[in-house]
Amino acid sequence: MNLKDWLKPGLKIKRWVFLGLIGMILVGIGVHPMMGKILGEGIDVYYYPILFIIGMMLIGIAGQKGLLSILILMDTPKGETRYRNRFDEKLYKKRVLNKGPKVVTIGGGTGLSVLLRGLKNFTSNITAIVTVADDGGGSGILREDLGMLPPGDIRNCILALADTEPLMEQLLQYRFEEGSLKGQSFGNLLIAAMDGISNNFEEAIQKINRVLAVTGQVLPVTTEDVTLYAKLKNGKVVKGESQIPMKVKEFDSEIDQVFIKPDRVKPLPEAIEAIHEADIIILGPGSLYTSVIPNLLVPAIAEALKKSSAVKIYVSNVMTQPGETDGYGVWKHIEAMIHHLKYQVIDYVFVNNEEIPKAVLERYVKDGAEPIKLTQKERSLLLRNGIQVIEGSFIDIKKQYIRHDAYQLSALIMKLITEEKYAMDKKRIWDYSFVSDKIKNMEKIDSQ
Repeated sequence: MNLKDWLKPGLKIKRWVFLGLIGMILVGIGVHPMMGKILGEGIDVYYYPILFIIGMMLIGIAGQKGLLSILILMDTPKGETRYRNRFDEKLYKKRVLNKGPKVVTIGGGTGLSVLLRGLKNFTSNITAIVTVADDGGGSGILREDLGMLPPGDIRNCILALADTEPLMEQLLQYRFEEGSLKGQSFGNLLIAAMDGISNNFEEAIQKINRVLAVTGQVLPVTTEDVTLYAKLKNGKVVKGESQIPMKVKEFDSEIDQVFIKPDRVKPLPEAIEAIHEADIIILGPGSLYTSVIPNLLVPAIAEALKKSSAVKIYVSNVMTQPGETDGYGVWKHIEAMIHHLKYQVIDYVFVNNEEIPKAVLERYVKDGAEPIKLTQKERSLLLRNGIQVIEGSFIDIKKQYIRHDAYQLSALIMKLITEEKYAMDKKRIWDYSFVSDKIKNMEKIDSQ
């Protein structure tokens, strides 16, 4: 290999080797008078200790950065050869992702965790703010028995952003099928155990984030014990997140509004800071009244959203939710958020326009759900309220379950934010060359 080839940009390990060599020379000058006379002729003796300290600092920096590059290189799975070689690609992506847009997602449930799996392919700067109003299933049992916050939605989001092996993910998602733990997931128990050895729930989640090497951070919207209530249009009040859909069906009355008790809870300071610093804030997808809106009922979260200069996006659900959003269109979802926030904050709404296969759709229709389609009237209402509509094929069907296509949806969101920020400030532009082919292919499909 000639000098020209050696100097080509690559894994960026050579720069740390070079820096380390400079540090060693400075250390040598600082500790050896003879070397000082040879290499540092004319240098005052009083500068030797300073050169020694500087040299040690350079060696430390070179060692740390070089080791990090090697560890990332060793973490690369075999068979990836797209960017010079499989090692370069992994290192390149991680460096690019660390400089990606600051994304805040607000919600809970399956919808949010699905989206997070897509977003982590484009940026490492993700903060997921998750509802803690869940009181059903395994989370509800742990909440009642141990007096802890419900871990279910937080667990799903942590796993979505975690850098774990498939076997580890299967283990954390495993639900016991017999005995007193029947229906409980191992991941919930892990969080409960971590809560038991931590000073508080917030600290427990921070530790889980570190243990599972989470991309970004997952935060509960508050660490206070809150209960979700729903006031129905017939005047009745329903207590408990898990009871709301059932009582809506039982009383055959729509939800008028939801609220929490206590109503003046404080959010985590990290959540407010993330909103203030965000480039993008994404609401949804997920259950409107029981996953998304409960976060907006925390006063400081609502105020931070109002003040934030970030691009705010609502990802519309693909299907209505029986007992919660029966008969709702895109506009009615956003109208409900405006009603609870007392103002309009959404800049863009992403809406699926792909037809759902009949066989899959019939299964959902039997349960009372129906596709959420954008009408011309709704389009006019959205535009009148300053909301731009982005339509696309956003569904991914697996095992007869309808989910959002997380990768495709995330790619288009990143494309949007890149264009938005570039228009406002040409210095704020992110490099997504390693996914540009995917975006180009999607644009070709959309134009056909």
